Amino acid sequence: ENFAFETLPLNDKGSYRLMSEGKTVAVFQLESSGMQRMLRDAKPSVFEDVIALVALYRPGPMDLIPSFCARKHGREEVEFPHPLMEDVLSETYGIMIYQEQVMQVAQIVGGYSLGGADLLRRAMGKKKLEEMVKQRVVFAAGAAEKGIAETKANEIFDLMEKFAGYGFNKSHAAAYALLSYHTAWAKVHYPAEFVAANMSVAQDDTEKLKIFHDDARAMGVDFEPPDVNRGGYRFEPIGERRVRYGLGAVKGTGQGAIEAIVEARDEGGPFKSLFDFCARVDPRRVNKGVVE
Repeated sequence: ENFAFETLPLNDKGSYRLMSEGKTVAVFQLESSGMQRMLRDAKPSVFEDVIALVALYRPGPMDLIPSFCARKHGREEVEFPHPLMEDVLSETYGIMIYQEQVMQVAQIVGGYSLGGADLLRRAMGKKKLEEMVKQRVVFAAGAAEKGIAETKANEIFDLMEKFAGYGFNKSHAAAYALLSYHTAWAKVHYPAEFVAANMSVAQDDTEKLKIFHDDARAMGVDFEPPDVNRGGYRFEPIGERRVRYGLGAVKGTGQGAIEAIVEARDEGGPFKSLFDFCARVDPRRVNKGVVE
């Protein structure tokens, strides 16, 4: 009733539990086995965690995952390179993950304007050496005005340079993470619909169907086998934990043939026997192979 993803609260315990247990088959961006392992280690509990994990799971930043998890769960101390950076880095436990954070540090520590900070980030990302030498001086001068010693300013600059190389855009990661959260939410609260939708999309891919089927069984979702008197072309949810097998997923059938079977059934009621079935369906659309 009046359902809209836009109005879903972002603090659903069940969705974070699902992610923390790594039960994310068919959950957007979170389905690979490596991602599932990372989720079990990180145990995301707030939306910001999901954004960070989406951004971290790429070559380069991946090295930071163990530290991120350890800091989140108190196994490693959360440290900030400078107290001024605490506000910017607290949601990622003192680790620079996003391009936006690199820019904010340039503003807060180095006294850059927002436009200047973006140019610095770009120069860092492209590793323009001459430009970097110039910027280092500008950054140190800005930091000196805040009473930060040159050695400390250089240390922070080095850190920014390291992260700018592979920092991810937070706004991009947030959009991905929102889709991940929404899919996880749907999997938790509407398991039968979720399974039916995913299996309908993948019904020509036997391997994927098997993965989805096994995952659904593990979630406690039951299947009603293919039945010409009940099913349609796609998989259909029946109740909360049961899915009717899509006739279109039976090998050797096609959409036209299944539609012809459903039309005949709608017209004359359920088929009483194999003979009745063969007599009533349109043989031009339902050939011998489909019947077999």
